[in-house]
Amino acid sequence: RAGRQTLKRDALDIGVIVRDIEASLHFYRDLLGLQKVQEVPLWFGTMHRLAFGDSFVKLVDPKEVPPAGSLGLATTLGFRYITFQVGNIDELCADLARAGVEFAVDKREFMPGVTIAMVKDPDGNIVEFVQRS
Repeated sequence: RAGRQTLKRDALDIGVIVRDIEASLHFYRDLLGLQKVQEVPLWFGTMHRLAFGDSFVKLVDPKEVPPAGSLGLATTLGFRYITFQVGNIDELCADLARAGVEFAVDKREFMPGVTIAMVKDPDGNIVEFVQRS
């Protein structure tokens, strides 16, 4: 078919411009358990690549911090949240709550066999966790 792309791997990466790289690394690396695999200088800052399976969360520490956009699930168009498929949502939510992470949506059964929770990262971006039984 015309215009069809050939995918090279079954994964998606996301780039996140952050205000405080240490706070973001603590959240994504230390609390969520993503593995930092690389640090790459960019023309506008430094990218820290963190692996989650075959996907990467690319935290960018900008040379100059831009203003924050609208936050929240239904406040504006565009990418609003990132989802991690997990197998330990009860333990993860308990650990995040103990660490003082703010929940946007408390852990709940979304539909039979599917439990979700949503939290805010250090910049207020929504991070969703989904566990399927």
